[in-house]
Amino acid sequence: MRAAKRGLITAAVTVVCAVTVLAAPGTAFASPTPTPTATPGPKASPTPPPSKDLEAVREKLDKLYHDAAVATDAYNAAEEKAQQQSAEIVELAKKIVQGQQKLDRLKDRAGAAARAQYRMGGLPPQAQLMLSDDPGQFLDGAGRLLQGERATKGLIGEMTRTQEDLKQYAQDASAQWEKLEAGRKAKAAAKKKIKQQITEAEKLENRLEKKEKERLAKLEREAAAKAQTAWLDTGILKEINSKASKQGKKAVEFATAQIGKPYEWGAEGPKTFDCSGLTSQAWANAGHPIPRTSQEQWKQLKHVDIKDMRPGDLIIYFDDASHVAMYVGDGAIIHAPRPGRTVTLAGAGEMPILAVVRPDA
Repeated sequence: MRAAKRGLITAAVTVVCAVTVLAAPGTAFASPTPTPTATPGPKASPTPPPSKDLEAVREKLDKLYHDAAVATDAYNAAEEKAQQQSAEIVELAKKIVQGQQKLDRLKDRAGAAARAQYRMGGLPPQAQLMLSDDPGQFLDGAGRLLQGERATKGLIGEMTRTQEDLKQYAQDASAQWEKLEAGRKAKAAAKKKIKQQITEAEKLENRLEKKEKERLAKLEREAAAKAQTAWLDTGILKEINSKASKQGKKAVEFATAQIGKPYEWGAEGPKTFDCSGLTSQAWANAGHPIPRTSQEQWKQLKHVDIKDMRPGDLIIYFDDASHVAMYVGDGAIIHAPRPGRTVTLAGAGEMPILAVVRPDA
């Protein structure tokens, strides 16, 4: 019995310790270091590629970083689930230990009752009662016998329920462990995908000459400005005139204070952020926690019409809800764009809008 108890408690403690290993967030990878090249000798300046070729490069980069954002959302979702499952396993482990201790106490009580019966000659209480010649003693004993039988049944029932609870706790812990392991694999796969997409994008950018990079940056600005202008030309700002809520102001203040900090996938601050890490931390700072990922923010938060949005609301972008930004008023957003960029102020219409959600609806 004692060996079984020690084994169960040891297993519970092992679960708690092992959870820390399985649930530990992946370490962000370092940007690959460009391979050193020999110092080139004098040569003629290369002919800049046609604008249509750079436009193709821009579109390719947009796709690579978009795919990286999708993978980042998957990574963040797996990380959030791992934290929840880890906490549940820890609680189950505590219940197993507490349940085993309770069962031991119940068994001690049952043992004490058995020893008391042994001291009375081994006869069951019913037999001893029948041998009594004193009517008063008989009636008194009958009452005690009834109480004793009820107590015994209650003790047996409580022991049975405790054993069943322990069995259920063990099954639940096993199920959560399997989910945690599956989440670990999903997180690892997402991390690999992020690394592949960002590495390919960086290689593509590193192949460009300085002038080409400057022209590419100009193309990106022009594309963003064109999209923002088209959005503003709809007259939407004339319809948007809602004021921020008290919590919304706090969220905007937090987001504004992060401008200039680098983007890093999977990051929630304080030095670096990804897109949903910025928005979730801004609203947590405002005293209203929201889901960690852009997709869950889109699914779980209340949707509002674009014309009704107010500063502090979140704008979800792209059909797959892979990007999120905070609306700050006057047609502008604050967001963490992508690797290689910093938290910045931008136009709300620079990307295709999927929905607007309100954390403090």
